[in-house]
Amino acid sequence: MHTQGIISASGLPHSGPSAHGIGLGAAGPGGRSRLGCGLGRQLPAPAALAPFPLGPAPAQAPPPAQAPPPAQAGPLRARRRPRQPIPWAPLGLRAAGSDASLAGGRRGRGRAIKGRSGAAGPQRASASSGDGGGGRSGGPSSSVWQLRMMDQARSAFSTLFGGEPLSYTRFSLARQVDGDNSHVEMKLAADEEENVDNNMRGNHASVPKPKRCNGFICYGTIAVVLFFLIGFMIGYLGYCKRVEPKAECERPTGTEALGTEGTEPSETEEYFPETPSRLFWTDLKTMLSERLSNTDFTNTMRWLNENSYVPREAGSQKDESLALLIENRFREFQLSKSWRDEHFVKIQVKSSNAQNTVTIVDMESDLVYLAESPEGYVAYSKATTVTGRLVHVNFGTKKDFENLKSPVNGSLVIARAGKITFAEKVANAQSYNALGVLIYMDQARFPIVNARIPFFGHAHLGTGDPYTPGFPSFNHTQFPPSQSSGLPSIPVQTISRAAAEKLFENMEGDCPSAWEIDPSCRLETSSNKNVNLTVNNVLKEIRIFNVFGVIKGFEEPDRYVVIGAQRDAWGPGAAKSSVGTALLLELARIFSDMVLKGGFKPSRSIVFASWSAGDFGAIGATEWLEGYLSSLHLKAFTYINLDKAILGTSNFKVSASPLLYSLLEKTMKDVKHPITGQSLYRDSNWINKVEKLSLDNAAFPFLAYSGIPAVSFCFCEDTDYPYLGTTMDLYENLNQKIPQLNKMARGAAEVAGQLIMKLTYDLELNLNYEMYNDRILSFVRDMNQFRTDIKEMGLNLQWLYSARGDFFRATSRLTTDYKNAERTNRFVMREINDRIMKVEHNFLSPYVSPRDSPFRHIFWGSGSHTLPALVEHLKLRQKNKSAFNETLLRNQLALATWTIQGAANALSGDIWDIDNEL
Repeated sequence: MHTQGIISASGLPHSGPSAHGIGLGAAGPGGRSRLGCGLGRQLPAPAALAPFPLGPAPAQAPPPAQAPPPAQAGPLRARRRPRQPIPWAPLGLRAAGSDASLAGGRRGRGRAIKGRSGAAGPQRASASSGDGGGGRSGGPSSSVWQLRMMDQARSAFSTLFGGEPLSYTRFSLARQVDGDNSHVEMKLAADEEENVDNNMRGNHASVPKPKRCNGFICYGTIAVVLFFLIGFMIGYLGYCKRVEPKAECERPTGTEALGTEGTEPSETEEYFPETPSRLFWTDLKTMLSERLSNTDFTNTMRWLNENSYVPREAGSQKDESLALLIENRFREFQLSKSWRDEHFVKIQVKSSNAQNTVTIVDMESDLVYLAESPEGYVAYSKATTVTGRLVHVNFGTKKDFENLKSPVNGSLVIARAGKITFAEKVANAQSYNALGVLIYMDQARFPIVNARIPFFGHAHLGTGDPYTPGFPSFNHTQFPPSQSSGLPSIPVQTISRAAAEKLFENMEGDCPSAWEIDPSCRLETSSNKNVNLTVNNVLKEIRIFNVFGVIKGFEEPDRYVVIGAQRDAWGPGAAKSSVGTALLLELARIFSDMVLKGGFKPSRSIVFASWSAGDFGAIGATEWLEGYLSSLHLKAFTYINLDKAILGTSNFKVSASPLLYSLLEKTMKDVKHPITGQSLYRDSNWINKVEKLSLDNAAFPFLAYSGIPAVSFCFCEDTDYPYLGTTMDLYENLNQKIPQLNKMARGAAEVAGQLIMKLTYDLELNLNYEMYNDRILSFVRDMNQFRTDIKEMGLNLQWLYSARGDFFRATSRLTTDYKNAERTNRFVMREINDRIMKVEHNFLSPYVSPRDSPFRHIFWGSGSHTLPALVEHLKLRQKNKSAFNETLLRNQLALATWTIQGAANALSGDIWDIDNEL
């Protein structure tokens, strides 16, 4: 079909002999405008038509008895007649007596009616608005009144647009009944006026009409308004999506009328329930505190130390039974999912056929005195027998060995427990060519321990299964025969304090007073006495289970914080594993309840993990990390360790990645000490007192091996807890040592709980990447002390300065991006969070093998690639130049510089944002 519509040159509808309204597109079926722009109704055309049906029409009279004869249609001409008012109907009024409509075709044909006027029969009336209604003819008085009102409106619009008479165009969009082709016929309003005048008054003159510029102004104005409205609607809809993606946007007033009348809503239309508003931080803290106050942690600790679960050495039946119990508990708590993984690993145990022994040999009489056949042992010791003189090395630190007056080359050494791990003591002794190591618990540091009590540890300078270094031990997976470089090549054994005192009786030389040690301590054996050490430990393959439960996040379920605890123990393990496991279970129950009943909706997931074989060097945790090495650092962004969280009441100590310092400070300010009621934040200089994560901490492989920020904390005393790793690590002793154990457990759970909430609830990650600026700057300052040595080797630190500057600028740029980001835009926030998540991982040296040097972190790892090793190597040039290796130093400096530069480039964002001049 095609219809005829009239548009004035100013963009406003104008009266004409055939139609009124706006018709900007081809008409659809039934005369409906497909573009929704035909806002007027089609009316029979008298001498003038009302442009918009915006109000009710006055009472109209029936059509006249006889219509004047139609004028002869003529060709399209542009004429100008004498200037006179053209009658306009007031806005909102309907005119009468037209023979044409907006549909405009004569008897439905595709032919335009040109220059016709006069009354027409009702068969010519049609509706322009698509409702099927036609105009009604009125009487003479009504028509005269309407013409006068239209004249007034005409004058007003003429004055508005510069006093010039308005022109308009009529175009034809009538339906083609006989064919598929359609055309648009345009007529100037002057022609219509001429035809009307010819029919009514018989005017003759035709004057060409000059072009006017007013129409361009009106068209431009309408275009601007339309663009503004379109932009407003786009912005409104976009805002609705940003504020609540799953909620239905509110419809603007009047949009219901945009649909076709009588159209029923679609049955398949999907409606999303409105997402409840997010809880405030104060509400979350209150919710957590209320649930913690109603929790009895000691009850869980007691049943974990029942005979059915003690002792639970890794791989034992009791360890497996406890693993299944924890998995069932996770299901009872209605976590999103619970599961376990299985590993086959090798551990070292005492031989059932031969005893480990420590004896004293009198070289003059060849008599042998048995000092002890200890019940305890050190896993992964070399199984062999050695004999030599015995030298006391205090705690066995590097500084202790450096300060020794007696050489230990070819001798056995005896060291006090504490300060550093067993593995580090053995490694230091091995580096000084000692034959073997004995470790004991002295009375000054462990005063309440029974003199004959045995204790346990391991000597692997690493974590995980030492016989599958860098590989996961899944389902008997076969790897080439290999073993960790961290395994010792000398024997090591723990002895009781009573056995150590027997050895001191055969030694001479008082120990330095600076050691603050027992008076019975002696430095070395006499010239005619030696000590014999025999270790008969054997390897054993065991099956272990790690148990997991997860509460999936509501926005980013593929990002998660991991909270874990060791499950196994050599002996009862009340403080070593029961406390952490109890905290893990109760936190899983509380957070599940907060989600199911309290309205807590974490953005990211929370993974609860129970590790096995932790006593042998975090084997369970490390094997899990090795199994998902390539992807885990892209998903897990923080690890919270619960092991040994309660060892006392006086102090609150933290070991963590610098990325978590700011978050820890906020948490310490929010949490009060369970007993004193004072804030845990007591010292503004607390960051400088943070201890490095130790090798025997399960958080260490997360940070140093996988590059995942990790934190471990504890309530403790100034001295070590005396029962760790012994057969006296009972619940009764723990409760006696810490009478308010349940309160302390609530405090530890509140610290962990607030960390979890802050890491999973906020849209932005609470990881302060700017803290590494201080670490890099501190390293540069240390290197500046050796500028003379570096210059003598023909090197300079210019590239290191540049890398440090690039990292600083990258952090500043990321901070600016974060401040300018639209917080409600989750896509933008995720892109920023992805950059933050990679900071820790980017400090893993890409130039060393995970198999040969698993702890690749240049700040917290171990090996020649680390920054502390580089500084120590430069010190060696000043102390012992013959031991200094210049080639190694050049490699160390270059690789350290490029690791920092790579971290800066990754933090900068896209490659086109990197301003790299190296």
